Amino acid sequence: MFPIDNVFCNNEFDQYFKYGTSVSSSMNQISINKKFMIIVALVIMFFTFSLPIRYDNNHDDTKLTAKAQDQQKSENTVNDDNSGNSLTMPDLFSKVEKSVVQVTDVDTANLLGARLGSGFIYDNKGHIITNYHVVAGSRGENLQITFLDGTTYHAKLVGGDPFSDLAVVQTATNVPLNKLVPLHIGNSTSLRVGEKVVAIGNPFGLSGSMTEGIVSGLGRMLPSSEQSQTIPQPPSENDQLIPRSQTDIPTTFSIPDIIQTDAAINPGNSGGPLLNMRGEVIGINTAIFSNTGVYSGVGFAVPSNTIKKVVPSLIATGSYTHPYLGVLGTNVTPEIAGDLGLQEPTGFLVTGVTTGSPAYKAGIHAGSSLTDINQRELPIGGDIILQIDDKKVRKIDDILTYLEREKEVGDIVQLTVLRNGMTDRIPVTLGARPSSQEFPDTQMQSQSETLPPGKTPEKSPYNGLYNECAKLAGNQLCDFLFRR
Repeated sequence: MFPIDNVFCNNEFDQYFKYGTSVSSSMNQISINKKFMIIVALVIMFFTFSLPIRYDNNHDDTKLTAKAQDQQKSENTVNDDNSGNSLTMPDLFSKVEKSVVQVTDVDTANLLGARLGSGFIYDNKGHIITNYHVVAGSRGENLQITFLDGTTYHAKLVGGDPFSDLAVVQTATNVPLNKLVPLHIGNSTSLRVGEKVVAIGNPFGLSGSMTEGIVSGLGRMLPSSEQSQTIPQPPSENDQLIPRSQTDIPTTFSIPDIIQTDAAINPGNSGGPLLNMRGEVIGINTAIFSNTGVYSGVGFAVPSNTIKKVVPSLIATGSYTHPYLGVLGTNVTPEIAGDLGLQEPTGFLVTGVTTGSPAYKAGIHAGSSLTDINQRELPIGGDIILQIDDKKVRKIDDILTYLEREKEVGDIVQLTVLRNGMTDRIPVTLGARPSSQEFPDTQMQSQSETLPPGKTPEKSPYNGLYNECAKLAGNQLCDFLFRR
């Protein structure tokens, strides 16, 4: 008696219905399973074939991206060092260490003792380049050259140029040839701000010192030597240097195209090379901007292209003649432009023309009417130089740099000037910059031309203090402090 069984057995329709329902559900389940398996198989096939393709594409993209990054990195490296053959610091030092020397002026008459500087070998004939101010007090009799290994040889002064602060000395004939390893002179015009540079020299007498930095500025102006004590004459027939007697030359000329660097430069570095990362000379370390006399982050070097132009003449003749216009003036400032009614503050306002100079002979007009501009009396009414040849002039730096880079004595330049509201082109034949004997008289003539008739230059009670300041800190800072 199993009621449930009885119900199941006795109800045939219900039994059939239940059985039929089970069969249909099973068939439907099988159909669903087949579809599911087909979908799963398709999904597996899709991922099986697509993933490798995607991986290959991504891998190729990754390789291309990495390649592009490497190429960009390489280009940046080339641009930073200006060469694909840049050296490491140790390799660079090893390459040039034998070519950098210490220059000593053993002047017994100097109460401060020997004067120390640096220099580097120019050729295998024993010519060594240094700064003019390093050997300016020497009569060519007490110079010594010391190599990194400590060996010292006598040297003689061959030539010097105070207006570029360059000098050449020559070692004695007993120097072994294997010690005379010249440095290659590079191209300073291709320099860019941010390039790595290295300074090597003998700061404070510490031989073989190397510091690194970057080119932090280009096209600076640096006052030339305030006192050029000895300007050597060309060697005589017996190859003996005949220096002139000591003469004070209060110059107002500037050295253009100066390189600024943050590589540490200190007393004793003067005359040493400023090198690019290939070990090429791109400048000669000359001065620092400092209130204390030691490194403060701003150093200056005479560019290598000036070396290329001046040094061969120093070796051949003992001197170098700079091209010369013979004008005095000031850059056109917004205040000057406003006073003159100019639309743009550009150009160089001529306030004085030296008598007998190329500019004087060409008819360049100087200012004659004194006007107070920013509490400073300035002669206006003179020509404004807007262009020299095809080079636009925004300031005096543009004129000086162009003359030093491109021109020589005897060349003709075309000056585009603004005169009485009209532009005019005036040809000027460049002359030679005045010599040491001629310069003071010439300077006095040009200075008197800027003053009103009947008025003579007054001697300032601060001139001596100003000169001392200029020796220590340079003209630019002292001009600001003394309001000149």
